[in-house]
Amino acid sequence: MTILTTERLILSPVAVADYDDLCALWANPTFTQYIMGHGLTPEDVWFRLLRDLGHWQAMGYGNWSIRLKDGGAYVGSVGVLDYHRDLDPPFDAPELGWGVAPAFQGKGCAAEAVSAALAWADEVLNAPRTVCMITADNAPSLRLAERVGYRFYAEGTYKGGTVQLLERRAT
Repeated sequence: MTILTTERLILSPVAVADYDDLCALWANPTFTQYIMGHGLTPEDVWFRLLRDLGHWQAMGYGNWSIRLKDGGAYVGSVGVLDYHRDLDPPFDAPELGWGVAPAFQGKGCAAEAVSAALAWADEVLNAPRTVCMITADNAPSLRLAERVGYRFYAEGTYKGGTVQLLERRAT
């Protein structure tokens, strides 16, 4: 499993040791408002963590936990994913996903982590493109996606809601 480093961040594959930080993040209504509109119980967080641990084992890639180099504070996560989402239209390329704790939003941490994950995907996966989905009202994530090269290609339906589907060609 791959560890990525940037100027300020360390991206490590998710680990059981991240559980408490993940519980705090997924209980935060500011963090979850655009993702699912509600927090997660510790049990749900545990199941997500197990899914992400298994994703690394099955696929050789997945979610990284983002931590500050200086002090190790938990920032959030970024990942290259294949979740087989029940999405219409379905994804046909690796998915990039990210989420940063409210305390670190607006500080460039998400852009730094997403850029590192994309550089890794371009070099290691050698996929011609990656995709992501973002709700139309999540303006900060849409701006970040555009900043790192994503462009709208379709409107989709996921879990009864409408999402913007974006794609980025490998560089």
